[in-house]
Amino acid sequence: MSASAGPSGGAGPSGGAGPSGGAGPSGVRARVLVRPKEGILDPQGQAVERALPALGFTGVSGVRVGRLIELEIADPAVLPEICERLLANPLIEDYEIEPANPVAPTQPA
Repeated sequence: MSASAGPSGGAGPSGGAGPSGGAGPSGVRARVLVRPKEGILDPQGQAVERALPALGFTGVSGVRVGRLIELEIADPAVLPEICERLLANPLIEDYEIEPANPVAPTQPA
């Protein structure tokens, strides 16, 4: 008998409420922008930059490709630690945290 044998056990890509099994969203919405640090090779950005002239777009340089992560979090104070430990690789990536609107509490049906 394994404690994590079922689909709801452990931290899997379920897209559910999270490891605490908490109720609906509360707290604040935040956006985290993760991108390669300055001086780190960005092959995706280079590919986009090379493709733009072929599509008729000139005068574009310094293209950097990153990712945007949106989430709802009850305690925004832990967000930097989440970024450092999971969302970004601090050796090669920088991140920016952008707070968004507070999340309205959900009412039970």
